[in-house]
Amino acid sequence: MSGEVGADPTGTIIGPSIGEQTDQALTNIGYILGAAGLRLDNVVATTVYLVNVSDFAEMNAHYATFFKNAPPSRATIQVAALPKKGALVEISAIAVDAD
Repeated sequence: MSGEVGADPTGTIIGPSIGEQTDQALTNIGYILGAAGLRLDNVVATTVYLVNVSDFAEMNAHYATFFKNAPPSRATIQVAALPKKGALVEISAIAVDAD
């Protein structure tokens, strides 16, 4: 799926911290997967785009709470900016239906 930022359904960025935005981006991914009959356990790869790579440790701590058993492969890239104003992180994911 395409990248999700830490915005609520109205498009408002959730909180000023990388942790809050990471949680919301992954929650959004979970909702999208759920609509397709999948869950986060079906994610096999993600790409994380960070405006500031120094936010990696905090983002990673929050990310880990969503992928406790078998974390998917991940690439993390620092970008100059993200299209959504105020976004600090964007996460894209690839999921497979193992059934």
